[in-house]
Amino acid sequence: MKRTYKFRLYPTTPQATILTQWLTTCRLLYNNSLAERKNAWETQKQSVTYGEQANQLKDAKKTTPFLKTVHSQVLQDVLRRLDKSFKHFFRRIKKGEKAGYPRFKGKNRYDSFTYPQSGFALDYHNKKLRLSKIGAITIVLHRPIPSEGEVKTCTITRDVDHWYACFAVALHNPDPESQKRELQKAIGVDVGLKSLLTLNNGETIDNPRWLRHSEKQLAKEQRRKDRKVKGSYNRHKQNRKMARVHRKIRNQRKDFHHKLSRKLVDSYDLIVYEKLRITNMAKNHHLAKSISDAGWGQLMHFTEYKAEEAGTLVEYVSAYHTTQLCSRCGKLVPKTLATRIHRCPYCGLVLARDHNSAITVLHRSTYYLKARSSSLSSGQGLPVEPG
Repeated sequence: MKRTYKFRLYPTTPQATILTQWLTTCRLLYNNSLAERKNAWETQKQSVTYGEQANQLKDAKKTTPFLKTVHSQVLQDVLRRLDKSFKHFFRRIKKGEKAGYPRFKGKNRYDSFTYPQSGFALDYHNKKLRLSKIGAITIVLHRPIPSEGEVKTCTITRDVDHWYACFAVALHNPDPESQKRELQKAIGVDVGLKSLLTLNNGETIDNPRWLRHSEKQLAKEQRRKDRKVKGSYNRHKQNRKMARVHRKIRNQRKDFHHKLSRKLVDSYDLIVYEKLRITNMAKNHHLAKSISDAGWGQLMHFTEYKAEEAGTLVEYVSAYHTTQLCSRCGKLVPKTLATRIHRCPYCGLVLARDHNSAITVLHRSTYYLKARSSSLSSGQGLPVEPG
């Protein structure tokens, strides 16, 4: 099991300058290597491999001195990143998906580099991260990395004017089957825009709408930007101010999702979500901003990885007609998006639309149905909440 531990870095001004220079060097290497592959195919119909480009690094350092300032394994990882992009490109072609040829990286589209094996060390006593060819950078270790874990890589990331170190750690976890909790409490979850979550027991979680609450501030900063001359230093400064506002929104959303997913994992042994195609749903230009602001995918991801550590089950079921079917009799009751109350003409059930959907989601869970049938056959009663 792999986990990523992210910590804030506080580099000095000279160190921040070096980090920025490294990002620029890595970006130029990426773009030059991409251009080499592109030209080789267009002119000679030949593919350039990672191994061939990696072997050229030694000679490239003789003609390009600034490459010498960057750790050799960091440069190799840049080429691996490009090679990975091409592998995904060819995979999408084979599957008949939208290909998406690897793009050249602009100044604001390359914000990380990685030490894949060595060149970094954590000094817990002095709270420093020692990076080869850069020095010791102050780091805030707000939580410990498990002693039994093995640190595989260290990625340095820039977020506007903040720097972070991300450690990929391989945790030696025991048999996951032995850690699974006994299925006593299950919950069906319906995600939405008015209420972020509606549970099958009737509980609702309000949607914070972080982006909507910051739209006035973003509009104000955008007007200030429009008054600046294009290409000027003042316009560049204003761009950074807008980026800080967006960063705050992202952090607010992420913090809320972390706390909510932790609450769900600690409270229930089985969590059932709808299997949604969020990317396709966001193509509706009337709802795209609200769907992105809700961040359903991020919440589901956080719940899934926390559940894996806690022994909780997370299941995804078909979302087909979950809002149209009656959760009591199973009959189809057509509704528009404006219809917020479910009224079944067949069995007389009256429920909030999302509440009815959450119950239907739970009833589609294979784990829930197995636990229910086994408990009824043994005569011990239902071990999970019926909703």
